[in-house]
Amino acid sequence: MKAAILAAPAAISERPLQIVDVADPRVRSGHVLLRVRACGVCRTDLHIVEGELPPKQLRIIPGHQIVGEVIDGASADIPLGTRVGVSWVGGTDGTCPYCLKGLENLCDSPTFTGYTVAGGYAECAFARADFVFPLPNSLDDLHAAPLLCAGIIGFRSLRVAGVERGERVGLFGFGASAHLAIAVLLGWKCEVYVSTRGKSHRELAESLGATWVGSETEKPPVELDRAITFAPSGDVVIAALSSLRKGGVVAINAIHLDRVPQFDYDTLLWGERQIRSVANMTRADARDFLALAAKIGLRPKVTVFSLNQANEALMAVKHDAVDGAAVIVP
Repeated sequence: MKAAILAAPAAISERPLQIVDVADPRVRSGHVLLRVRACGVCRTDLHIVEGELPPKQLRIIPGHQIVGEVIDGASADIPLGTRVGVSWVGGTDGTCPYCLKGLENLCDSPTFTGYTVAGGYAECAFARADFVFPLPNSLDDLHAAPLLCAGIIGFRSLRVAGVERGERVGLFGFGASAHLAIAVLLGWKCEVYVSTRGKSHRELAESLGATWVGSETEKPPVELDRAITFAPSGDVVIAALSSLRKGGVVAINAIHLDRVPQFDYDTLLWGERQIRSVANMTRADARDFLALAAKIGLRPKVTVFSLNQANEALMAVKHDAVDGAAVIVP
């Protein structure tokens, strides 16, 4: 099969991936083999490719927002031809204290798709059968792919932030994840305030129904009940924190953060304001979000790239050159 392979992290390279022919993967016990129909490009892929996340495998195939068709390893629950989604968490040990408490997103020994095991920048991929999600027919391949990480983790971020219906919620950064989260928030009758860099991102936020839109660290005109940060920037976290009411919550939706600047406790954190990190996702998050996405007809804005254009897709995400999500179609 053809695949895009990262031989070694390349922080400054515009073409870190090699498009090569590799042996077809063989299905393992407890896994399914998929023909990849689409794979979303996530900023976490960029962190892996550029070495901001330490390498776990040599010559890894990135990609963890996979829409695929089962071609081997089928079962009564997942017959041949079933269209399924695969996300970032590709498996957990099921035995650690966190898994036993129902906190599988905090598992001590997780498997990560496209990081510790091969991902979806390829014509085929395998996945643990108990960590794939049959997709509703109403979600087509292109529009389902970005939901499988950007959508699910954005949904979890709303849960971690404790968002309640009708609240004022700030989204700091407006890429693939935030432009899906806003649809959920509007469905919950929330007022949404967006601070983001890039004129096209601000225009997209306005077109999708944001109450107010400003630049990346601009303070909204009202105090917020909750805020979610999507940019991997400590400055953005401080901007979100400074926008909260007393008792408000900032949820940081980032697997990597450049730094956390010093800040004044008395003015920014006092008053029982909270900062919470968002770590991975659970299968329950995935099932709940995908059902909600199908119900509300969620269709993310996508830009399509071929597998041969995997490097261009990564650079487009890096430079905020796509509105919405980038999706690779082998």
